[in-house]
Amino acid sequence: MTTHALFDNSYVRLGSAFHRPTRPTPVAAPLLLKLNRPLAAELGLDIAELDGADGAAVLSGNRVLSGAEPIAAAYAGHQFGNFVPQLGDGRAILLGEVVDRNGRRRDIQLKGSGPTPFSRGGDGRAAIGPVLREYLVSEAMAALGVPTTRALAAVATGEPVYREVALPGAILTRVASSHIRVGTFQFFAARGDEASITRLADYVIERHYPKAAGAPNPYRALLEGVCARQAALVAHWMRIGFIHGVMNTDNMSIAGETIDYGPCAFMDTYDPATVFSSIDRTGRYAYANQPRIAQWNLARLAETLLARLDPDESRAVEIAHEILAGFAETFQTAQLDGFRRKIGLRRAREEDAALIGDLLACMAQEGADFTLTFRGLGAAAESAEADTALRALFADPAAFDAWAQRWRIRLALEEETPAERRAAMDAVNPALIPRNHLVEAALSAARDGDLAPFERLNAALVDPFHVDPGDADLAALPPMPEAAYRTFCGT
Repeated sequence: MTTHALFDNSYVRLGSAFHRPTRPTPVAAPLLLKLNRPLAAELGLDIAELDGADGAAVLSGNRVLSGAEPIAAAYAGHQFGNFVPQLGDGRAILLGEVVDRNGRRRDIQLKGSGPTPFSRGGDGRAAIGPVLREYLVSEAMAALGVPTTRALAAVATGEPVYREVALPGAILTRVASSHIRVGTFQFFAARGDEASITRLADYVIERHYPKAAGAPNPYRALLEGVCARQAALVAHWMRIGFIHGVMNTDNMSIAGETIDYGPCAFMDTYDPATVFSSIDRTGRYAYANQPRIAQWNLARLAETLLARLDPDESRAVEIAHEILAGFAETFQTAQLDGFRRKIGLRRAREEDAALIGDLLACMAQEGADFTLTFRGLGAAAESAEADTALRALFADPAAFDAWAQRWRIRLALEEETPAERRAAMDAVNPALIPRNHLVEAALSAARDGDLAPFERLNAALVDPFHVDPGDADLAALPPMPEAAYRTFCGT
C-alpha cells in the first residue's frame, strides 16, 4: 500500500520515556467489518486498497506499514479518584501519525491489537461489542458536531476473546488529534521528572495550542486553552444528554476531544442523576456531575504544571485557581448559551436561566424524554398545534402547559419568524441519537454474525438532525424504560 508515505511520527521523537515500542500481535483471520470511507479519504488513505485483503491485514495489525513506528504510550491516571502511577496503553497500539488533506496531524491507533508492556496481565484484546459500540457512538458524536476521536475501521479477528464467556474478537482503528491525556502529564509528575513534563508541555503547545507559544507565559496559556476546550466539550455533552461514564484523568484528552467510549450512553428519560456504567457504584460520573469532574481533572493537570506557572509556589497556586475558576465561568456561559439555542432563544435575557432550569426540572419530575422534548419544541415554536405530541411526553401534561405559557411569552420578544426559529432549533436539537436499546440490538445481532442492524443504525446517525421516513422507528421512544440499563467497560 502507498499509505506509508503519509507517516510523520512526532510523538515517537519525544524519546523512550514517553512510550514503549510495541508491535501488534497477529490474528488468525482478519475480516473487515466496516471501513469509514469518508474518513479514510480525509486522511489521504487509499480506500480501494483498504477495502481489500491487504487492508484487513493492515487494520488488524497483521501487517505493519513501512513508515509506521508502533508504540504503546505511557501515562498514569486517577481512576474513580484513586491515583494509579502507571497505566499506559494496555490494549492499544499507536501505529503512527499522518497529516491529513486539511493539514491536520492525526494519530492512527489500533485498539484491541494484543498485549503491550502496560497490559498488566491482560490479553490486550477486544470483543466485537465494545468495538462496534465505539464505532457507532464516536461517529454519531462527530455527526452531532462534538469534538471526538473517530472510528476508521472495525475488523473481526477470527479469534475468540474470553471474558465471562467466549466472544468474537475484533479490533478498532481509532483516529485522534492525539492520544495525550491529563494522565500523560501525571505519569511524569509522579516520577518527579520535571524535564519530561516541560518537554511534553512544549510538544502539546506546538501541536495543539500554537497561539500559546507567543504568550508571556506559554504554560499558563496552555492550561487556559485546555480548560476552555474542556468546558466547551462538556457543555456540548450536556446539551445532547451524553454520559461519558468513566471520566478518569487518563480518559481526558489534552486536545479537547471525547475519548475512550467504554461505558458511555445517551439518556432517554431526563434525570440528572443518571448513571449507566456498571462500575460507577457511587454516581461519581453521573450526568450532572460531569462539569464538576472535568474541573477536578483539570486541577490535577494544573498540579503538574505549577512550577511553570510561576517560580513562587504560592503565586503559582493562585494562578491555577484563577484558571480553574475560569473553567467554571466558561462552562456556565457555554451551557446557558447552548440551552438557550435549544429552546429557540438567540438574545440573552436575565430570566433565561430560570426558564431553562424550570424546563429541566419539569422534565425530570414528569419523566420526559430528553431528545424528543427538545426536538419537539422546534415544532411547537412554529405552531402551538405541535403541543399535543410534546404534552404526551410528560406524566402530567399540565406541568408542560404551565411552562410553555411562560416560554411563548419569552419567544415573543425574539425577532425571528416561526419558520426561521424552528429551522434554527432543529439544527441544534437532534432527532436521532444512538439510543441504548438500538445500540444493544445492533451489538447483539453483530455477535451472532448479522451486521445489518449496525449498518442501518450507523447510516441513519450520519445525519442525526433529519429522519428519513423509513427510519422513524429509530427516533421513537424506547419500547420500555431504561431504569435497569447498564453499560460495561470493554476490557
